[in-house]
Amino acid sequence: MVTAAVIGAGIGGLATALRLRHKGYDVTVFEKNEYAGGKLHAIEQDGYRFDLGPSLFTLPELVLELHQLFPEVVQNFDFKTLDTACHYFWEDGVTFKAPTGTDQFAKEATLVFNEEENILKSYLNNSKSKYNITKSLFLEKSLHRWKTYLSRDTIKAIIKIPFLGISNTLHEQNEQFENPKLTQLFNRYATYNGSSPYSTPGIMSMIPHLEIGLGTYYPEGGMHRISQSLYELAEKVGVKFRFRESVTSINHNQNQATGVTTAQGFYAQDLVVSNMDIYPTYHRLITDIEKPEKTLEQERSSSALIFYWGISKKFPQLDLHNILFSEDYPTEFEYIFKKKELYNDPTVYINITSKMTPSDAPQGCENWFVMINAPGDYGQDWKQLVAEAKADIIAKIHRTLHIDVTPLIETEYILTPQGIEENTSSYRGALYGAASNNKFAAFLRHPNFNGKLKNLYHVGGSVHPGGGIPLCLLSAQIATDMIPPAQ
Repeated sequence: MVTAAVIGAGIGGLATALRLRHKGYDVTVFEKNEYAGGKLHAIEQDGYRFDLGPSLFTLPELVLELHQLFPEVVQNFDFKTLDTACHYFWEDGVTFKAPTGTDQFAKEATLVFNEEENILKSYLNNSKSKYNITKSLFLEKSLHRWKTYLSRDTIKAIIKIPFLGISNTLHEQNEQFENPKLTQLFNRYATYNGSSPYSTPGIMSMIPHLEIGLGTYYPEGGMHRISQSLYELAEKVGVKFRFRESVTSINHNQNQATGVTTAQGFYAQDLVVSNMDIYPTYHRLITDIEKPEKTLEQERSSSALIFYWGISKKFPQLDLHNILFSEDYPTEFEYIFKKKELYNDPTVYINITSKMTPSDAPQGCENWFVMINAPGDYGQDWKQLVAEAKADIIAKIHRTLHIDVTPLIETEYILTPQGIEENTSSYRGALYGAASNNKFAAFLRHPNFNGKLKNLYHVGGSVHPGGGIPLCLLSAQIATDMIPPAQ
């Protein structure tokens, strides 16, 4: 049987393993950790369960598609459709429970922000249009193969790109709103790919369509079920997993990948797919291959500082997804991307899965995933930054929600950019690989194939089309579409 090695059992690696298995390959996944899922991991501590990584679930069809590759295998994966995308809070008392659905969002946002409903509908319809025009080019195909540019749909998309906001920033695009709070709300979508709204191009205004137009969902059992359902399916269909076994090099001969080496020895393979971050892939696994320096030197995306708190009280005013906005958004992003520091008035995201899965917390309690955007690890004193950030977050919650959470914290787990890099090999702890802080960023991402070594492919959040669950799943689709069925 034709063999394939997948390096890393993150969401991109799991999707790749399933697609290759469906094509008839004998697939082995090598994973340095003792678990599958990468950033989509979870822990249990003192009676609380916490999803450690991504907390927003959109485009569930990309997960269902993988399950449907093997219709004969019964695998449990269910999800709910959410009516509320996110609950937003400002210090002056303004709140907005953002509904999903373009018409409903526009109607309710008009009441809260005193913005004309037709302007909101126009913005959201433009978001949908941008997504539909560009998804086949930027999200579903390789940008690095000539045949991509020969289709009629691609040519239409390329012609329209100059009119889609490629030359202005997302913030400039969003200044069309009279109410600065609404501008801030839509600016936040830059963080969905780890970028700054004051630098990322206006074409990123397509992102709200994913959440508001196409819907927001919650997997039964939490986000961890996404990765675990795929891992369980992979095991059932014969994918082999070698946990606690790090790949130390990708072997090659005559410009062709021939296998991988670990501490256990050499494994000959007919093809290799790396789900490892592209930076350490070159710097650790193929050190003797010429590096694409321009790609590897791109600015890294933002990281995160996350506190997982067991809270000994319930708060009915909070939802599954909650945002407490900074009073000075431009300064917050200046600190993250230019100063590489944490701002003392951060935007705070609180995710509470016990709202949906009560067993995630003891009775009468809630599990709070409390995150602020952070710079990557550039040698900062994270012990000091964590202490300062915790105080700033608690103060922010008190000013905005009028809650003193300090005496309510029963248990705590902390994840820093250093910890993210240690757990997932993401360079500098970046959540999305490279940032999209210029209009050429999409074209500078590493392709899903290797230009120097045949039979070596790349998937995951650090390569095309980008980071986040949907794009990682699409990276696996793009890469495996280039690979012929096993003979």
